[in-house]
Amino acid sequence: MSELVAMVLAAGRGSRMRPLSAMAPKPLIEVAGQALIDHVFDRLEGAGVARFVVNVHYLPDLIEVHVRRRVDGRVTISDERTHLLETGGGIVKALPLLGEEPFLVANSDTFWIEGASNNLARLVEAFDPARMDGIVLCAPTVDAVGYDGRGDFELTTGGQVSRRVERTIAPFVYAGCAVLSPAAFRDAPEGRFSLNVVFDRMIAERRLYGLRLDGIWLHVGTPEAIGLAEKAYRASAA
Repeated sequence: MSELVAMVLAAGRGSRMRPLSAMAPKPLIEVAGQALIDHVFDRLEGAGVARFVVNVHYLPDLIEVHVRRRVDGRVTISDERTHLLETGGGIVKALPLLGEEPFLVANSDTFWIEGASNNLARLVEAFDPARMDGIVLCAPTVDAVGYDGRGDFELTTGGQVSRRVERTIAPFVYAGCAVLSPAAFRDAPEGRFSLNVVFDRMIAERRLYGLRLDGIWLHVGTPEAIGLAEKAYRASAA
């Protein structure tokens, strides 16, 4: 990848974060002293990202002003003010802005405590276009702070991804970051759809791989989860 580009998904309404998200979009809610989206920019810049595409829909002007201040001159806004396209549709709309090379995609509330190595740099390094159309960062379900779901994925010893078996708990949850090839979106649906549609097709074609997160994933999905995340963050810095 000659120039590392990242798509930051920031268009969602953040309804589970109410009442905090009634007046501020979820990406701008502060955790551990800075906005969630700034934690994401920190991680992406640490991995060498040179250019950003950020999609907006809910309270878009607030996000646009914030990100232009943070990465001025290196950000392009993908405007979804009139129609929210969800994660998959948002990326498809932004493909002309992302270029022809594989790119990083990150949820705007992705947040973790780094381990011994830079997770996104590892993710970029592990992407192999000969074998895969995408590689996702996977956090161990059992260690995730603030997460009470059943997980998303199983990983083979070779790193191939499969979906959680029904009525079981999967060992890994999607940590909100991936490297994806534009080829992953060939024949993608039009309009609004979830990125999971693309993930499922890649799984069926054995073209989706996963990388285990080195560190602790912090799931900040509700106001109550902010305190848990901040407690873990402070403990890691002690």
